[in-house]
Amino acid sequence: MQRAKFALPSMVTLMSIACGFGSIVISVDNALVGSAHDYRLAAVLLVLAGVFDALDGMVARATNTQSDFGMQLDSIADVMNFGCAPGLLLYCWGFQQLGLDHPTLLRLGGMASFFFVACGALRLARFNVNVGRTDPRYFVGMPITAGAACVASVVVAWPDPAASVLHGSLIVLLLFGVGSLMVSTIRFPSSKQKKSVAALVLLAINVGLLVWLQALYFVLFFALYISATLALNAAWKTGWTGIAPPVVYTDD
Repeated sequence: MQRAKFALPSMVTLMSIACGFGSIVISVDNALVGSAHDYRLAAVLLVLAGVFDALDGMVARATNTQSDFGMQLDSIADVMNFGCAPGLLLYCWGFQQLGLDHPTLLRLGGMASFFFVACGALRLARFNVNVGRTDPRYFVGMPITAGAACVASVVVAWPDPAASVLHGSLIVLLLFGVGSLMVSTIRFPSSKQKKSVAALVLLAINVGLLVWLQALYFVLFFALYISATLALNAAWKTGWTGIAPPVVYTDD
């Protein structure tokens, strides 16, 4: 039983990988069909992969079974689930059908999708080598899970494949923009912020917006999340300390 207990977090991580793989399969199978329902399902599977990704850490802490093996498996899973899978989803959804008439846009979409995947991998590598060397209240760069959820939220809100060059161009900008945020040094708030009444009120407001807006809520959430983070970092640059800036660690 003691040995079996150590396998529990890895099993949860494998469930996350299964969701990411399922999203890839659905995206590829649906590339030339263009079913809005299937694209939304592929995006929802990425959300479910994120749920399992959060659970594996919780299970490891609850059972006291944290290990270097589990950390490496989780990191590999993140590259696939939140790098490759959303990159391929956006490529199939945004450019496959448009590419039949606009081959240049198809190639540009492929480059943008790869840029997103590459930035996600670089973001994870930087996170792994900086563990314990950054303020835990803030991420350096947009987390890859948030980046994947951000691009997937667009598919959840508007699951019909891109039907115009303008639409495809906006998807290219989305991929380059989110990818750049992941490898940036902009500090994004983490879940380890100090809990307060204001945080509970904000959570209640978000639940209410989710019930009201449903699929559109996620697009609104990430638009506000990114805008507020950029505004906060700009305020710190001007010397504002109304919200405490991150602690900077040195090698000393």
